[in-house]
Amino acid sequence: MKPFKTVTTPEAEQLIAENNPLILDCRDLKDYRQGHIDNAMHVHEQLRDSLIQKGDKQRHLLIYCYFGHASEHLAEMFGDFGFKHVYSLAGGYADWRNAHSG
Repeated sequence: MKPFKTVTTPEAEQLIAENNPLILDCRDLKDYRQGHIDNAMHVHEQLRDSLIQKGDKQRHLLIYCYFGHASEHLAEMFGDFGFKHVYSLAGGYADWRNAHSG
């Protein structure tokens, strides 16, 4: 069983509204600066390591990348380190942007 759940954009919107997750963008910094989900933090190695060592394991985490593949690896890692509520955005930022452009 995977230590995280894959969610669609509508499910991610509901998660954000109801659980105020920590939103982690694992794309490169250039793309993050060009656009990201509101309140998302860009994941870099020091932030990742700090969250693993000191993060609230009960806090909901929503992780996304470009298309939903790399975020699954990061979500699995957080789950393996004991985070209880980890979500990877299916379709990544591309899907989120398409749903919110218009």
